[in-house]
Amino acid sequence: MEESTEGLSTTLWYGSPTWYSSPALFRGDENSWGQELSGTTWQSNHDVMGVETSIGVSGALAMPMSQVDPVGAVPRPVGVDELDRVLQGGLVPGSVTLFAGEPGIGKSTLVLQALLSIARQGRRVLLFSAEESAQQVRARAERLGDQSDELFIMAGANIESLLPAVERVRPEVVAVDSIQTVFHQGSSSLPGSTTQVRDCTVRLIALAKSSGIAVMVVSHVTKDGLIAGPRLLEHLVDTVVMFEGERYHALRMLRTLKHRFGSTGEVGLFEMEECGLRAMPDPSSMLLADRISGFPGGVVTVLLEGTRPLLVEVQALVSPRGDGDSGRLAVQGIDAKRLAMVVAVLESRMGIGFGNTAIFASAVGGVTVKEPAADLALALALVAARLDSPVSPTTVIFGEVGLAGEIRRVPRMPQRLAEAFKLGFREAIVPYPAQEIPSGMKIVKVETISDAVAYVASSSRNCSSSTSRSEASSS
Repeated sequence: MEESTEGLSTTLWYGSPTWYSSPALFRGDENSWGQELSGTTWQSNHDVMGVETSIGVSGALAMPMSQVDPVGAVPRPVGVDELDRVLQGGLVPGSVTLFAGEPGIGKSTLVLQALLSIARQGRRVLLFSAEESAQQVRARAERLGDQSDELFIMAGANIESLLPAVERVRPEVVAVDSIQTVFHQGSSSLPGSTTQVRDCTVRLIALAKSSGIAVMVVSHVTKDGLIAGPRLLEHLVDTVVMFEGERYHALRMLRTLKHRFGSTGEVGLFEMEECGLRAMPDPSSMLLADRISGFPGGVVTVLLEGTRPLLVEVQALVSPRGDGDSGRLAVQGIDAKRLAMVVAVLESRMGIGFGNTAIFASAVGGVTVKEPAADLALALALVAARLDSPVSPTTVIFGEVGLAGEIRRVPRMPQRLAEAFKLGFREAIVPYPAQEIPSGMKIVKVETISDAVAYVASSSRNCSSSTSRSEASSS
C-alpha cells in the first residue's frame, strides 16, 4: 500500500509502518499530525479497527518511570464547567470516555454541548451519529443556540466508515452516539449485541490509542441501572461517567464510576432546560425553592455529592389503614431497605408504632438519597408525620442511625454546617461531637435517636405554646 505523509496514512489502519500523532497535534500543529515513528519494526497481529493491526517490536521500550513524559496525560478543558469538574480538568488525549445513562436523560445533549464548546475554542471535533440524522443533530444544535464550522457531523452506523472521516477531518475529539447502535460488518451479530458492543469498543480504543484522539462514547443503561452490554465494556475504557436524574425533574447529576486520570469523588450538577443543560453552581437553592414551612413530615438534611454539600428536603407521610390491612412502604428517591431499618429502630427503641399504617417517603427535587447521613432526618420526618408535629423550618438535620438507636458521625461535618448556615439555617441537630461550628448557629448534639426525638418534641411544644400565647394576647 502507498504511504502518505498528509494526514493520517491509510497504512496505519492495515498495520504496516506506524504513524504517530504527537502532542503537537493538540497544540494546533497540523504538520506533526502524521509524524512517522522511526526505527520501529512490526509484526502483524490486529488492525486498528480490528482487522489486522501491528504490535511494535522495537518501538516500545521499558524505561524508568521518572523518564516517562507526563504531557500525554494532561487533560484539555472541554469548556463545560461541571463536566470539566467531574473529569478533573477535561478530556485526556488518547483516552476513551463512556457516557452512560437512561434513555431521554440528556446524554446526547450533554455530548453535543461538550463538542460545541470544544469547537468554539477552535479545536476540530467529529460526531459520529448512529441514532440521529445529520439534520436532526443540526436541529438539536440550533435549539441549544450554537453552531460551529469546527464541528463535523457524520451520520452512519458502520464503524469502519468512521476511519476515512477521521483521516479527512483530523479531529481532536471524536464522539460516537451510541455504542449500542453502531456495528462492524465483519460480525454476524445484530447491533447492540454483546459481540458487536465489545468489538466496536475495541476498535474505538485502538483508534484513540494509536492516534491520540480523545473518544467520547455514549451508552445506554438497562432497566436495572447497569450499563448495557458486556461488563467488559467498563473495564476497557479509561473513564466511565454516569448521567443520572429523574426524567420528569430538572436536576441532572454527572458522576464518575471510573477514572484512570484522577479521582472519582467529584459530581457535576445540571438543570435541564429547553435550551439544553445549564450548570448549577448552587443547586441547594433550587431544591429548596418551593419548600413549604411548617409541614409535618418535612425535614432538610445535608448530603455530600462528591465533595459538594447539597441541601435536600426529605418528606414523610404516615397514613392510617384499616385494622385488617398490613402496613406498606412507598418511596421515591430513598432506599426502601434503609427506610424499613429506620422504621424498625423507631418502633423497637422508641416504642413509636407504625402498625396498620402506610408510610410514604420522598426526596424532593429528583435527588436520589444514598448516603446514610440522611437517616436521622428521615427518622425525625417520620416522627413528625406520625405525631403531626412539624420540625422548625430553620433546622437542618443529619446523622447516621445505628440499629441500637445510636447516632453516628458522618464525614465533612464542618462543610455541611457551613453550607446550611449560608442558606439561612440557624439550628442543626447533628451527632455528638460537632466541630468548627459556624458563628451564629445553634448546634444540638445528640447521641441517640431518643435524644433527637425528645428535643424535637419539646421544641414543637414550646413553639405551640408561644403561638397560643401570641394568639390570646392579640385577641
